[in-house]
Amino acid sequence: MVNPILYTYFRGRVYGAEKIPRSGSYIVVSNHASNLDPLILAVAVCRPVSFMAKEELFRIPVLKKAIALCGGYPVKRDTSDLAAIKSAINFINQGWLSGIFLEGTRTTDGKINDPKLGAALIAAKTETPLIPASIWGTEKVEKSPTILRPTPITIRFGDTIAPPTSRKKADLQAVTEHCTKVIHQMHALGR
Repeated sequence: MVNPILYTYFRGRVYGAEKIPRSGSYIVVSNHASNLDPLILAVAVCRPVSFMAKEELFRIPVLKKAIALCGGYPVKRDTSDLAAIKSAINFINQGWLSGIFLEGTRTTDGKINDPKLGAALIAAKTETPLIPASIWGTEKVEKSPTILRPTPITIRFGDTIAPPTSRKKADLQAVTEHCTKVIHQMHALGR
């Protein structure tokens, strides 16, 4: 259902999709500006992607089931959520792509202003490579909770980035900063 909406209503463009391996575990790290981003990213990679979703969404029975069916799992924001990290690791160990928004929340401009180290930590623990992704345009899509503007959307994928060599904060920070830099470079390309 999302596929035709992305490519017709939003006139979606995807660059670098060939950089997404068809099998194996990877962590797709991205910016985040809209509630649609997980669905749009999942369509663009053409593989099942597990995502962390804020735990508040799991309090709504219909959403809880829909999110879980799509590989989503709850995360407590503003804290280190060990259960969410374990869920991410379980999906990775099953061969899924794991989608993680580096800032952990939406931003109004689609840029990553305060990246968290969670994706790098999970990559280090599982020795899983990261694939940077930029989602451009979704910050303009949501006019209200029920009205979506027909805004052009562009998704770009960068080259795979090796996981941190250790779980030391400096190594996690270096990989996180590298991912953020690559995502910002792709985002600056615009449409």
